[in-house]
Amino acid sequence: MNDKAETPVTVIGLGLMGQALARAFLKAGHPTTVWNRTTSKADELVAEGARLAPTIGDALKAGSLTIICVTDYRAMHELLGASDIDLDGRTLINLTSGDSAQAREAARWAEQRGARYLDGAIMAIPSAIGTTEAMILHSGPQPDFETHKPTLDALGTVTYLGGDHGLASLYDVAGLAMMWSILNAWLQGTALLRTAGIDAATYAPFARRIATGVAEWLPGYAEQIDSGSFPAEVSALETDARAMAHLIEESEAVGVNAELPRLIKAMADRAIAAGHGSEQYPVLIEEFSRPRND
Repeated sequence: MNDKAETPVTVIGLGLMGQALARAFLKAGHPTTVWNRTTSKADELVAEGARLAPTIGDALKAGSLTIICVTDYRAMHELLGASDIDLDGRTLINLTSGDSAQAREAARWAEQRGARYLDGAIMAIPSAIGTTEAMILHSGPQPDFETHKPTLDALGTVTYLGGDHGLASLYDVAGLAMMWSILNAWLQGTALLRTAGIDAATYAPFARRIATGVAEWLPGYAEQIDSGSFPAEVSALETDARAMAHLIEESEAVGVNAELPRLIKAMADRAIAAGHGSEQYPVLIEEFSRPRND
């Protein structure tokens, strides 16, 4: 596979993301075979140079590498689990969304059928595929990843996470937790400022600066978590809890929903009650790491 432009690729599943993946391979010069239950979804790709396989078995035979991007893991098993589908010797890269347990089970299932298997997650929207902005995560055997990395580079910035097939799914949901938390915090602040006539566009640059500044704390806070030591170098958790109370009071005073700050303060209060009030904010990892027993 020294000449990546000649590596044949198959894409199974032609939703918006699957079409974007196939189009990126075509643009990079890879002979690309596609298959989808609804064949009309392949029309534009065929016009651009893709080959539509008549059957899924034919699609699997056409490429050195098969990319799977379907609705869920159940759909993947249904499509590839038929008795007449031969996976022996095939390399599968599953970019279907799911959880880490499903990814590990899929790896065992594929390997039992003689296939090489990498699991993956796409941290991008379809329009970003094929650009460096698209982050594509992969987990599974490193030799298989290294073999196909020159081909996968057509999709964006590809990243190898480790041999555990479930890592890509775990990173995926961890990334979603970051995304939603940042957006929710911004929405909380936006709701507060709107009560004083400040619009979202005016607040957004300030919020972005705060988010960027907080992101700079993460490496140092990560060291505290990994060492299990939380000295209050910036502020103590009990100080943060008083600020949380102020946010709750201000929200309620101006008629803004306070559910989110109340949730976070409840976690801080539990940590303080457990004796961690004099430690720094990352000590809350203990609260995040245990299930809540209601």
